[in-house]
Amino acid sequence: MIMPPRLRKAILTLHVTTSVGWLGAVLAYLALDVTTVASDDVTAVRGAYIAMGVIVRGAIVPLALAAVLIGIVNALGTTWGLVRHYWVVAKLVLTVIAALVLLSEARTVAYLADLAVLTPDPRTLPSTLPHSVGGLLVLLTTVVLSVYKPRGLLNRPTSVISR
Repeated sequence: MIMPPRLRKAILTLHVTTSVGWLGAVLAYLALDVTTVASDDVTAVRGAYIAMGVIVRGAIVPLALAAVLIGIVNALGTTWGLVRHYWVVAKLVLTVIAALVLLSEARTVAYLADLAVLTPDPRTLPSTLPHSVGGLLVLLTTVVLSVYKPRGLLNRPTSVISR
């Protein structure tokens, strides 16, 4: 079922807003993650780990889940469809995988934030930088897919021959 134009635009606006928010929150997280690796200041590193926990819990996870769910609603209510075009399927797969990895990593980030409070020198804690960079690359890939919309259909509509 195709959504009426006003509803479609409202859903698209929500999808773009949550997706851009997710990307922005990941960039903020990445800046903090770099601080945990590069800074010699114990207080700055401790604060970065604590802030990373807040950003994951308060921004990244809710925005990621909202972007995935609203993206599915958006695809189902437009002519793009959910499993009709390669680029839509690729975006769906990438965002679902990113969200699942994020949910798994959220526990680790919360644990590191708690440890940063208790550890005399949080600079000894492990980094989540590879996941931060990987997440950013996945999100940037979905942006490229959204803008360029590579051609190609997964399932071509079959024509019915009238007798």
